[in-house]
Amino acid sequence: VILFQPEDPLVPPKSFFDEPWQAQALALADSMVQAGHFTAGEWADALGAELKKAGEQGAPDTLETYFTGVLIALEHLMETRAGIPAEIKAQRRNDWEKAYLNTPHGKPVVL
Repeated sequence: VILFQPEDPLVPPKSFFDEPWQAQALALADSMVQAGHFTAGEWADALGAELKKAGEQGAPDTLETYFTGVLIALEHLMETRAGIPAEIKAQRRNDWEKAYLNTPHGKPVVL
């Protein structure tokens, strides 16, 4: 996603994403909507609520704040609408952490 076109055509455009996981999180949300686990409206409401809460708590208007909201909203909807309980999420996170910690630097993490 390109946010703007620079005035200097030799300057590469700035990407909306700082990290690949950010694009993956939005793609996952879109996949969940397309699969019918929650609606686009529910996604928009959940993300909007998280961003509003972050603003009320004094979080800066940055990509980090936005993508933190994306993750929180996605996790909430996965639990409440897609039927993935917190215990399963916690176990999967632990599995990934173990795999990550046992993977040599520069090698892909395999779960």
